[in-house]
Amino acid sequence: MIGKKDINGFDFSPEINLTRYLRSVQQFPILSYEEEFSIAQEYIKTKNPQLSYKLITSHLRLVVKIVAQFKGYGLPIADLIAEGNMGLLTAVEKFNPDKGFRFSTYAMWWIKASVQKYILNSWSLVKIGTTAAQKKLFFNLRRIKDRMNLVNDTDLTDDIIADIAQRLDVSHKDVVSMNERMKAHDGSLNALITHDEDKGREWMDFVADSKPNQEDRLGQREQYRIQHQKLLSSFKCLNNREKDILFKRRLEEKAVTLDELSQYYHISKERVRQIELNSVKKLQNYIYSK
Repeated sequence: MIGKKDINGFDFSPEINLTRYLRSVQQFPILSYEEEFSIAQEYIKTKNPQLSYKLITSHLRLVVKIVAQFKGYGLPIADLIAEGNMGLLTAVEKFNPDKGFRFSTYAMWWIKASVQKYILNSWSLVKIGTTAAQKKLFFNLRRIKDRMNLVNDTDLTDDIIADIAQRLDVSHKDVVSMNERMKAHDGSLNALITHDEDKGREWMDFVADSKPNQEDRLGQREQYRIQHQKLLSSFKCLNNREKDILFKRRLEEKAVTLDELSQYYHISKERVRQIELNSVKKLQNYIYSK
């Protein structure tokens, strides 16, 4: 499998110069069905990188075309194209020409999946959601609004929201919530602050760390140690029968039943229950008295 730079020197990552990259992809010839079928079959047998190079370069313009559908998410086009190209590389490795489909039809789904995954990760899955319906809403809400010429949110009436919710099989609340989220894109905590007073510093510098510091952790560890020692020493206030019943009823993975313990000690089930509760109270009184 070829990487971002292949053996012929073509750069598959467009970060350096997007305009030059878009112009470069136009130079590669589009393969006919017969050429594509022959190359794909031969590549499956030989894994010759020269063959995969021909398949990939003839479909780079397909990646650009698909990425154009995702321009409205506030992400660099170069990054989207790079992710789409990774999907294209995956498609080459998995394509089976004997299924009867053109490579472009098969590759289109891998390209879209790669781009959509990148967009969702960039927009924070915690905020957008992970269900199929939420993903569908995320990728279709802006498209539907554009198609309906909804310039601003004042045009988004309850009737229109209800219509969108019905189309995408989500709730009215989901549409409103997603629309609000998409209006305010996540910002990077590593972004530099521009105003003079704190210029040159990152937003991360002003985020408080909620985790306990070293002194707090040492204090908590010591407190746990003291409580553990108290608990162990408190068992000496119980006799052997009380300890046995308490352990079997409260501390074993599968609690022994009152009936089993009553037969073992030849006492009533109610008496076993009383001993269990009294044992707990004895432990509590011992611990709190120290």
